[in-house]
Amino acid sequence: MMKSIIPLLFGLLAPLAAAEVDASLTHASTWTESWPDTGPLEVKGAIWNDAIQAVLDKDNAVHLPKRDQPYYLDGPLILKSGQKLTADADAEIRLKPGSNTCMVRNEHMVGFADQPVPEDTKPDTSITIEGGIWTTLANGVKDSNGNQRGASSKKDPVPGTHGVILLHNVRHVTVRNITVRQSRAFAVHLANVTDFTVDGVTLDRHGRDGVHVNAPASHGLIRRVSGVSHDDTVALNAWEWKNYAPSFGAIHHIVIEDVHGSPEGVPSANSIRLLPGVKRFSDGTTLDCPIHDITLRHIADIRDFKLYDQPNLEIGRDKDASAGIGTLRGIVFENLTFKRPGSIQVHANADGLSVRAVKLNFPLAADFRLIELGPKSQTYKRKADDPATWTEIFSPDLNCTVRNLSVSGVRQREATTDLPVDQVVKVIELKPNPDYPKTTPQGGSGKGIWIR
Repeated sequence: MMKSIIPLLFGLLAPLAAAEVDASLTHASTWTESWPDTGPLEVKGAIWNDAIQAVLDKDNAVHLPKRDQPYYLDGPLILKSGQKLTADADAEIRLKPGSNTCMVRNEHMVGFADQPVPEDTKPDTSITIEGGIWTTLANGVKDSNGNQRGASSKKDPVPGTHGVILLHNVRHVTVRNITVRQSRAFAVHLANVTDFTVDGVTLDRHGRDGVHVNAPASHGLIRRVSGVSHDDTVALNAWEWKNYAPSFGAIHHIVIEDVHGSPEGVPSANSIRLLPGVKRFSDGTTLDCPIHDITLRHIADIRDFKLYDQPNLEIGRDKDASAGIGTLRGIVFENLTFKRPGSIQVHANADGLSVRAVKLNFPLAADFRLIELGPKSQTYKRKADDPATWTEIFSPDLNCTVRNLSVSGVRQREATTDLPVDQVVKVIELKPNPDYPKTTPQGGSGKGIWIR
């Protein structure tokens, strides 16, 4: 039996709190929401897209004050150049179940999934999104209320779009002081972007990446990102799995700072990813997708810094993998704090990798190393009792070379001297596992090469 709730149609039954939003432009709708504690609920409410969009079209700016009920959307709000959307910090904007789109995006989104991005793509400029609690109602591991994908539109979406907030093909954009709650898409998905700021993102039981940047991207600041996410808190993916990338290229000149993972005892991925590679298009041509001139600083409670190659398991690693090991240049890590064991894992050709001012506030095991250079091997068991279905997750047969690695100020707790470099850096040389599949992983022939 389906229970019923009837939210107040704000603005129809109560005075309008924000004069610039005309609630008479909302329309009533009925839908079902699924909640773990109550089960299915029938909801009768107002859809706010038309009311909010009308203010944007008229005044180029809209503010959403807090109200007793969420602002329900049934598709994305669309921001044009020069427009600004703000909301009170505790104003909830909620995606209607079954919409299966992003919640807000820029106007002129274009994708280049099978070619390099042209020089002139007529980008949108000077867009601001600030405040609000944004949720797509993914309130459980298996229950996303029909909002599994953060696509740019319901009909003919740009391939690879997957965000709560989508900003693709943009310049001079800002996202500030938002909370993304219980969502299955990336919280903020940026691509083909220059001169951007993402400052203040709280992840509340979030299901995918927090701030996810695809190439080309440059001259950006990602600051004050924290909370619980079951995927990467921040990701810079120059090469990318094709079902999540609208475009490819280089990512460079970006600062990531003041990023915090979840507290001790709260399950979360607590990871940051940098993914370079080489994109092979369907016509056989390739595009180098390097990552360079990146600074990561003042980072705490992040356990895994993932700078390694990883083919696409979702559609088949043999169908979507980088055409070669990616390139990293000028990557700086500074002022990192680890309360639990963690590592910086590098499987890329790197030139200029600096790690400095790191506090290891936990007991060190004899085999602990902060920095790991070389390939990884891990077995994904689709069916635990059927080795024929098992798949290698990483790229264990590919070598990588690291030059100009600088390590300083890596200390345990309150120590006044640095750990010796050999206690900080591990060079990996894989071997095939002769007992596979009796034991896993399968191993490989790849190795890390450190030019000292």
